[in-house]
Amino acid sequence: MTTTSETIVADGIVVVDKPAGLTSHTVVARVRRLAGTRKVGHAGTLDPMATGVLVVGVNRATRLLGHLQLADKSYDATLLLGATTTTDDREGEILEVASADLLAAITDEAIAVAVEDYRGEISQIPSKVSAIKVDGKRAYERVRAGEEIELKARSVTISRYDVLQIRRIEQGIEVDISVDCSSGTYIRALARDLGAQLGVGGHLTALRRTRVGGFDLSAAHTLEALGDEFVLLPIAEVAAETFPRFDADAEQELAIRTGRPLAGLKLAEGETAMFAPDGTFLALYAPHGPLAKPSAVFVG
Repeated sequence: MTTTSETIVADGIVVVDKPAGLTSHTVVARVRRLAGTRKVGHAGTLDPMATGVLVVGVNRATRLLGHLQLADKSYDATLLLGATTTTDDREGEILEVASADLLAAITDEAIAVAVEDYRGEISQIPSKVSAIKVDGKRAYERVRAGEEIELKARSVTISRYDVLQIRRIEQGIEVDISVDCSSGTYIRALARDLGAQLGVGGHLTALRRTRVGGFDLSAAHTLEALGDEFVLLPIAEVAAETFPRFDADAEQELAIRTGRPLAGLKLAEGETAMFAPDGTFLALYAPHGPLAKPSAVFVG
């Protein structure tokens, strides 16, 4: 579905290719203006320096975001081995720089061996400038206020960690990587920890998210392109592609619209998208013993 920027659009998902330098909140504000509605939200924050896939919900699709399988993400990134920074990325102040002799001792094979330790389920301490809340306040806010904080390690899963290219430059060793990981994984922390393991320090210099769940760059549009032609994936289309589908009859539709349980349905485990006879997406239902009950109703 496409609309002009002057049209108030229906319910759906917009996949934005976020540019560097903008916060995810700023992207949402831009989409609000383009969509002509205040009901816009995003799934999976991207730092200002990062680019790539940001999934944005419009109108009732903001409620669908929490039900979509968006935990699995993919990133392309560049790490710089040879220096640590206050933020674990290039935007922070440099803390320590490794000597030329130490860097010269780091072989490509040593990097490949070290990366092996970060595949699979790992324990990771998030970056101190993450958005994790510490006593009700974001970690990065506390750090920027001069506070010392300690974040607890958490379990994350790295299902793919490929080293694409290694370049030896004046500032250190650049390593291009491509990663598939679970939600809550910090690529800055991967850069920090790889550098620490190799004894030379490291930080992140570039980050591009290439996929969130089933949404990848092939479906993403820049803000400039969306200004010319607002491309919306209708909520019914997203629901049909994401969940098992059940086509209700007229009597069942009335029950679903008011969120009443349904008996006699054999729904798959998890959530099922319920559709009216005319193709309208009505709700998500899930099995509860002998009944099917609503997880979320999207029509009045």
